[in-house]
Amino acid sequence: MRATRVVAGLVVVAMVAVAAYLVLGRPDDPSASGNDDRPTLAPTPTPQPGSSEPPDAGLTKFYGQTLDWKICPSGKNECATLTVPLDYKHPDGETITLAMLKVPAKDQDARIGSMVVDPGGPGASAIEYARGGAWDETLSDHYDIVGMDPRGVGESDAIDCLSDRDMDAYLAGDPDPDTPDEVAEFEASAQEFATGCQTGAGDLAAHVSTVEAARDMDVLRAALGESRLTYFGASYGTELGATYAEYFPDKVGRLVLDGAVDPTLDMEQVTKAQAQGFETALRSYVQHCLDEGDCFLGDSMDDALARIKQLLSDVDQQPLPTRLGDRELTEGLAYYGIGAALYSQAAWMYLDRGLEDAFDGDGSILVLLADSYAGRNPDGSYHGNVLEAFPTISCLDHPSNTPVDQVESHVPELEKLSPTFGRTFAWAMTMCNDFTTKAAEVRRPLHGEGAAPIVVIGTTRDPATPYAEAVALAQQLESAVLVTRDGDGHTAYASGNKCIDDAVDAYLVDGTVPQDGLQC
Repeated sequence: MRATRVVAGLVVVAMVAVAAYLVLGRPDDPSASGNDDRPTLAPTPTPQPGSSEPPDAGLTKFYGQTLDWKICPSGKNECATLTVPLDYKHPDGETITLAMLKVPAKDQDARIGSMVVDPGGPGASAIEYARGGAWDETLSDHYDIVGMDPRGVGESDAIDCLSDRDMDAYLAGDPDPDTPDEVAEFEASAQEFATGCQTGAGDLAAHVSTVEAARDMDVLRAALGESRLTYFGASYGTELGATYAEYFPDKVGRLVLDGAVDPTLDMEQVTKAQAQGFETALRSYVQHCLDEGDCFLGDSMDDALARIKQLLSDVDQQPLPTRLGDRELTEGLAYYGIGAALYSQAAWMYLDRGLEDAFDGDGSILVLLADSYAGRNPDGSYHGNVLEAFPTISCLDHPSNTPVDQVESHVPELEKLSPTFGRTFAWAMTMCNDFTTKAAEVRRPLHGEGAAPIVVIGTTRDPATPYAEAVALAQQLESAVLVTRDGDGHTAYASGNKCIDDAVDAYLVDGTVPQDGLQC
């Protein structure tokens, strides 16, 4: 299982197809919903003094851009594009185009400025996040909410590794091979995927690093006419925000980093943390079922976990049929389906139905949950490229190599951390083996010396970015304050915790920095 670090809200929004299936008996395509029906463009704000001053004279033409906002094709919100250099070391060379969307502030008289948002991944669409994120009325009234798909992602110049049909086969593949033939098939599939990501993107594959994405974000700040950046980053978006703070500390305005990651961890450390995190999340899900009474999973925690693990073993041997044409629930899709639902407690009801149906021999709901995670539409196409951009960017930022013949040596420790998912996470440690492209710029340690106060948020039972990572990032950033949410699911804002929402709103709107160590 390749566990991306993407805000929970996007996974839940994508589950509209699952909900439609339960109501209508068929999945519907996810429809993009905007909270702005404005038929005309919002007024263009006056650029703040010094906003377009470039950090280097060679970048003047990029920092002097004016965004040509137009009503998006959906008829809602506003869309534009930004031009940036492919390689910041050669600004006179090739350029790439980055797509963005703006949801104008509802109350233009109360408007403070623009808030740039990113949901993480890496590889999740910031455009979708701006358009469909759970922004409360306070933020929506005071800020234009702007999402720009990073280089390599979504509607920007993007990484494309496989055809849609080949992507289906790749995701359905065996995630934890246990025979020589299965290992050989796993290796061949991984090599084909990595080769497609690196060769299909041409020169772009070497220029999708987080450092370059942070440089792009400063060009965006200038184009928006902001002298300082206001930013809300979730999950991996916290690493992007922290990178921005390191490279542009004097341009930091108000930064919220929710569901924080520890950028110092290597592949093995991240894998162990996520394995334990998803096991903890699964146990929380099971405990909720047991507490509700008459739990369909079993009468105890051990019974329930054993039944789920047995299901995964069973579909490894014999995939389940679905009511989705000729598609089957394989072990790979079952892992993705279960994992997707653990990102948010709001998705647990879909996991209930998915597991109940699977125990009865129908894998449809778990397949649709896996589709929501991968961004697969009912017609077999994919909206976005999160599972292609994710390894390409991750392996460029944090290259690693875990030889296949050493994987089994990691299984005992990972199964101790996660009896349910451990073996699969052990094989996920090979993700970067075939990604050989080197980053054009090696990132330095992230401290953000001289930056304004930065709010770092962690959730105690977060599966994708365990709480310890938020603590670590807050310690690494010199101006950070740590806010803690005691709860389940990935990320804290808009999760139903009023203490968190009030603290974030007060900081972003009024500039009131939360007390370091605030517990919610």
